[in-house]
Amino acid sequence: MESNNFVFDEDKAISFIRKELPKEVNEKYNDDEILFVIDTIWDYYEKNGLLSINAEIVEEEELDMSKLTSFVKKEIKRDQELIMDPADVELIIKAELDYEESLEDFI
Repeated sequence: MESNNFVFDEDKAISFIRKELPKEVNEKYNDDEILFVIDTIWDYYEKNGLLSINAEIVEEEELDMSKLTSFVKKEIKRDQELIMDPADVELIIKAELDYEESLEDFI
């Protein structure tokens, strides 16, 4: 998932995600909570070998959205302090993936 021109910026990702989320969802969560979802997505990539230097950029059909979503939701449940609506988590994941896709335009 890495290229010389692929620069993932957490602050820009959060800003992008906030622009994509409905207002009522946006107001429920602070930046740290959104960042938790972002970090968990990247943990999923790492655990599934999707960050390997030898890996090609993952095609959308290769990314199993249901497994990714289940993984993120499971990690949120594990965190005793973080409470997020599962439907909101799905919206945040989709927005984060849209951010990643927007970066591909620069590769």
